[in-house]
Amino acid sequence: MEQNNGTEVTDFILLGFAGQHKSWHILFIIFLVIYVATLVGNIGMILLIKIDSCLHTPMYFFLQHLAFVDLCYTSAIISKMLRNFVGTKQSISFIGCIVQLLVYGAFATTDCYILAAMAVDHYMAICNPLRYPVLMTQRVCNQLLIGSYFMGFLNTSINTSFTFSLNFCKSNKINHFFCDEPPILALSCSNIYFSIILLTVFVGFNLTFTMLVVIFSYIYILAAILKMSSAAGRKKAFSTCASHVTAVTIFYGTLPYMYLHHRSTESQEQEKMASVFYGIIIPMLNPLIYSLRNQDVKEALKGVGKKYF
Repeated sequence: MEQNNGTEVTDFILLGFAGQHKSWHILFIIFLVIYVATLVGNIGMILLIKIDSCLHTPMYFFLQHLAFVDLCYTSAIISKMLRNFVGTKQSISFIGCIVQLLVYGAFATTDCYILAAMAVDHYMAICNPLRYPVLMTQRVCNQLLIGSYFMGFLNTSINTSFTFSLNFCKSNKINHFFCDEPPILALSCSNIYFSIILLTVFVGFNLTFTMLVVIFSYIYILAAILKMSSAAGRKKAFSTCASHVTAVTIFYGTLPYMYLHHRSTESQEQEKMASVFYGIIIPMLNPLIYSLRNQDVKEALKGVGKKYF
């Protein structure tokens, strides 16, 4: 994309965190450990679900893809960030920036819809237990999954194409540790009003729609649980939902702050911290949440451990 002075933008400089040059070695080790833990946790979850036939259910079908999506969108940002910590120039090519934003945004948005699909699955299992095998067939699961990926890539493709069709003349320095849409828009000398509206509408719709699906699913789930006469049944139902509720609460607690709050210079570092938590910490936490708080996963881990070790 050309600047208004005729020069062509071939790369961007990622400024990263304030003071990162003084403590780059500490940051590199911290984020490397987090990334390794994320790789081990999510790949382990994917393999565990594939290996153990007891986990071949709709719930774990979605969980397997949640682990895959988490792995993809965190890898899109942290791998480049680690290279920039040890490099002399924290740059990313223009095309590389487009690809990073597209991959990160598409899989992060898909994550929202998979979490919503998991809520629907819990609703069906608890509120319609007798009809559950008929309602949540493999075909239905595939349709929900394809729809999740479709919405993720459609939304992000449109936003990314509009963002990178703008002219960039203010600077090529992105005040972030990866190519995220708001700090990129801040560099444009074009009229970004429509792009901001588009971003707000798309993010707002995705968040609102998926959150409403989750909220209404759990309203019906809670009502069904309270009607159960058996204490053991209520405990089992709560246990089934506990991991998902924890993951959803953490996920949706961070994302609105990143894209829907009022932006100011003073909030940029806090915004980066929110991005770290959402884009790097949460993908590491999800496998822990689903392994430590899920009895089926614990049993599967024990079974695999006895079989292979």
